[in-house]
Amino acid sequence: MPARNAAQEDGAPIRPGLCSITLRQLPVEEVLAVAAEAGLHGVEWGSDVHAPAGDEAEARRVARLTAAAGLVVTSLGSYYRAGTSTAEEFEDVLRTARALEAPRIRIWAGSVGSAEAGTEERRAVAEATRHAADRAADEGIELGFEYHAGTLTDDIDSTLALLADVDRANVTSYWQPPNGMPAEDALATLRRLGDQVRAVHVFSWWPDTQRLPLAERSSLWREAFAYLAGAGSGTAAGSGETIDALMEFVPDDDPANVVRDAAVLHELIPHLPPD
Repeated sequence: MPARNAAQEDGAPIRPGLCSITLRQLPVEEVLAVAAEAGLHGVEWGSDVHAPAGDEAEARRVARLTAAAGLVVTSLGSYYRAGTSTAEEFEDVLRTARALEAPRIRIWAGSVGSAEAGTEERRAVAEATRHAADRAADEGIELGFEYHAGTLTDDIDSTLALLADVDRANVTSYWQPPNGMPAEDALATLRRLGDQVRAVHVFSWWPDTQRLPLAERSSLWREAFAYLAGAGSGTAAGSGETIDALMEFVPDDDPANVVRDAAVLHELIPHLPPD
């Protein structure tokens, strides 16, 4: 495994990692081998395949294998949908996150886009998130909303309103460039989220969902990382917190493209000294 760069260590402002769903066709051991070859810091394990919700024994196994590979568990990428999934389903997710030793759970803001959601749907999502956040806080775990179409976090105004409604210190947000949105408009949404961002899903899709090498959108990501890492920028990293930059959905789901794009990711994150 390549030696880690100093900027990849715990406490670094931005830490490069991998979403396991990028390689959901591979077993846990092979996902870790690819992440290690790419010199990444950690893995967000998806609950769809690699860390199934409710399977605590498997989560403990994944945690052991991750540590043995010299990597960390950055988060559990769950498919819990606040306001739609049940409280019992969240308990399965929470037990899995605890067994996985994940410091954060990615959740979804309902199942309806912000333009279609009514007052009752917004209330249900906020109420369920508060309940989940309080349960997670008991375990020292954070929650992060997926920033995604078809949910209440498909729009920056709706996302900020939801975070304000939830009003829990352990509930923050992921960020990713919305599909089809020009780079400057996408970056404007990132700046408005500011210190509420704790993780970003890194991919290169353009003009809609066409997958490109990460280098094809390097200008967008270079500017995003420069903003996130900037001291005094009003971001989590600028205030000394860490942000996980998690690679997702490379072309053809090819492990070789993970390694290729990871090399670009290392170059794009500020303050990485040359190898």
